[in-house]
Amino acid sequence: MANSLFVAALLLAPVLGAPAPQVTIPASFGPDSQVSASVQPSTSGYRVEVLENGYTSATYHGPYTGTPTTIGAVPGPTTLAASIAPQPLNPTATYYNTKGVPLNPMPAPFTPAGGLGTNGSLPRYMVNSDFDFESIALGLYQEWIELDLFHDGLARFTDEQFTAAGLGPEARSLIEFMGNQESGHATLLTNMLGERAPKECVYNYPYTTVREWVDFMQRLTRFGESGVWGFINHLDSREVGQLLAQSIATEARQQQIFRQMSGLTPMNVWFENGWPQSWSWTMLAPYISYCPENTTRLAWQNFPTLHILNNANINRYSPNDTAQDGSETVGPRIADPSRSNITTGSCINLNVTGFGCGPAIAHNKSEPLSFPGKKVLFQWDAPGSAVGPNNSYVTSTSAGPPKFVGWSQQLNLTYSPLTVTGNNSGYTYQPEGFVYGNDGIINGTMAVMLTDVNLYVTPFNVSLLNPHIVALGLYQAG
Repeated sequence: MANSLFVAALLLAPVLGAPAPQVTIPASFGPDSQVSASVQPSTSGYRVEVLENGYTSATYHGPYTGTPTTIGAVPGPTTLAASIAPQPLNPTATYYNTKGVPLNPMPAPFTPAGGLGTNGSLPRYMVNSDFDFESIALGLYQEWIELDLFHDGLARFTDEQFTAAGLGPEARSLIEFMGNQESGHATLLTNMLGERAPKECVYNYPYTTVREWVDFMQRLTRFGESGVWGFINHLDSREVGQLLAQSIATEARQQQIFRQMSGLTPMNVWFENGWPQSWSWTMLAPYISYCPENTTRLAWQNFPTLHILNNANINRYSPNDTAQDGSETVGPRIADPSRSNITTGSCINLNVTGFGCGPAIAHNKSEPLSFPGKKVLFQWDAPGSAVGPNNSYVTSTSAGPPKFVGWSQQLNLTYSPLTVTGNNSGYTYQPEGFVYGNDGIINGTMAVMLTDVNLYVTPFNVSLLNPHIVALGLYQAG
């Protein structure tokens, strides 16, 4: 592998004084361009088959039925403490500029003092610690499932099914392009990990309709994106962080597009939220059926699942009519989509402003998916469930009895009291709060959790909450 990786960008400048657009529709567009091309072989370790309209997908998407040969997250040589205790402010974090001009000598013209990796040393685009390796390996697991998932629906569903869901050929072409993006992302992360990079696996998906497929993709890209924002600035390798940021910016665009295709508002927060690695691994692992032998395992924790029984069904024109027993989610896994084949109250083909939810650039909801004061009903699993590749990981928690509900969104971790009503069941009321101005904290697709304490954490140290999490869920707030 080359010692350095060169990234080039082509910048396209707008043309000033351009002529008015042509309005006459041409009768023909000339012959196809003649461009040399070759078909590249698949990099997947599993056989694929050609299905609808020539799209390909893996031959199997279902549960693992074997017996795991390894159990649990991969350990280190030893573990030094049960948890990391909160510490006071870093004593070197003292810089404050009251003059508005550079205070220190510049190392070169137009180059203010400071920064990391700015001394002219040759970049090394490789992970540089165990933290880096495990974080990027998790990211690669995410890229592999996206590569398979984005293509699977294209191969699974017919033209008629896509048309009924409001997605024409151009939308499908865009999804195919996003799937192809994942091939590049997986290659990049593989190169930065080296020879023990995880390989593509076999996956077990929850959807049976186009709408459920798209909804699942907006949920999966949510934890894929947030999972990276949570660790990227903790990486020891700044070079790896640079390239990772350039790929996750694409993931953010994918999440927005899948929200639009799901009939959701594309952007409803001022800031995106960052999650610790164990949160995104908890959400990802249940959808991995099995992996090739000797696939590199991960060190992150799998939390028990928090089931949100009245999580709003995005396919209803009145989300408050969502059933209260969890039956409008397609299954029991943490990021399963809303059931789309409801018999009454569907907004999918409703062309009424404020109530329709077909694919669109944007929708305004007359009745929001959630609101401050909404009673949110929970059930949660006990630890000890087998999850993930080959059912070889086990959910766990070190927390005491649950007392609070944590709502992680934007720049905040907000708590509300939990009322326990029975064995692993309870409720809370969705809290109200604002980041700045009228920007409500709780919105979008977001993480919620049960905790035993209301520990104060901020975006850069939210992983300190992990030892206090009882169960973790995904909330569809907007």
